[in-house]
Amino acid sequence: MTKELDLEKVKKLLDKAEAEIREAKSVLFGVNLATKAKNLAAAEGQIVEGVFDGVAMLAEKGKSYQIPANYASKSKLVSGDILKLTILEDGTFLYKQIGPVKRAKLIGNLIEVETGKYVVKVGETEYRVLPASVTYFKAETGDKLTILVPEDEVSEWAAVENLIGLEETNITK
Repeated sequence: MTKELDLEKVKKLLDKAEAEIREAKSVLFGVNLATKAKNLAAAEGQIVEGVFDGVAMLAEKGKSYQIPANYASKSKLVSGDILKLTILEDGTFLYKQIGPVKRAKLIGNLIEVETGKYVVKVGETEYRVLPASVTYFKAETGDKLTILVPEDEVSEWAAVENLIGLEETNITK
């Protein structure tokens, strides 16, 4: 019985030690994160906010900033999303989505209208999609795709959410 009591005591001591180590790490890493955030704030350069139009961010006074296609595709940006651009002192552009619009999900068929230019046809409506999205999902003409469009606005652009597969019916351009 004393061995069982000793084992229980050792388990409790280990649990207490582990909890104290976790707390110490939390304090240590919390300080590091606060320092990094402070340094990042000090390193910030010019900040510009704008609206995504399908390929670029439109800012005040008609200024347009090209959004990298891989970022727009990966982030599934939709026309109308509010973006923040931080231009660092070394010229680096950092984009962040700060205000997503309400989205509607639609399913349509992928069509290549010109070499490297794609649309997704949903009923009688065609939505342009970024070639980077088509490449990322390895989609081909005739594939069914799930796309995202602004819920409350008309847009000629859509973000590809996912590849469903090959449509069984024939697709014509």
